[in-house]
Amino acid sequence: MIRRLLALLLLSLPAHAANPDALWNIIHDKCLPNLQASGDPKPCLKVDLAAGYVWLKDLNGPAQILTMPTAKVTGMEDPAITAPDAPNWFAPAWHAATEVSARLGHPLARENISLAINSVSGRTQNQFHIHTDCVDQTLRAALREMEPSIGPAWAPLPRSLAGHPYRALRVTAENLDAINPIRLLDPADDIAHHTLAVIGTATGMIILDDRASGFDRASSEELQDHTCHGS
Repeated sequence: MIRRLLALLLLSLPAHAANPDALWNIIHDKCLPNLQASGDPKPCLKVDLAAGYVWLKDLNGPAQILTMPTAKVTGMEDPAITAPDAPNWFAPAWHAATEVSARLGHPLARENISLAINSVSGRTQNQFHIHTDCVDQTLRAALREMEPSIGPAWAPLPRSLAGHPYRALRVTAENLDAINPIRLLDPADDIAHHTLAVIGTATGMIILDDRASGFDRASSEELQDHTCHGS
């Protein structure tokens, strides 16, 4: 029985989990060489060498876009993301909503835009990547109810999201060009085990944070809807 349960568990894991460097291999072995050879960064949608990021269509869902560094940066545990000169990869991740909209065939409303980065224990790939995709509509409804209680400083939400105890803060900004959510975390708090999500609102955005603990793997991708149903 135990062997059967283990087999079922392995089958339920994402296909790329067997190769935790799959995303980095795509960037390093395909996108960058193809850009240099022909000017076409396929399979990446975009490579911005000056800003140091790529956009890649994720295999999961009709519209999901991944924003990743052109350099080898493993994830939330990597010192490169908190270095004084670290790029703000959340800025292009927010703008990647235009690519999501293009694939859906209609503009995605701000309230349906979400970004997510999973913690070191809540991911399968060892290349820093931010998911840009639609918001889960159950989550959207819950946040709409709680929104009046969310202020400019971190505070626990009055109830859980997807069964996990997120905290939240609100920012008033059109985009994330001048706001790096990683900088809003306490660097002394072992941010490797934190997960961050950004959810658009009519007047700005809500930033969510959860920390891995027990059975909570801190994977804010759980707040997204990769089918984009109803978005």
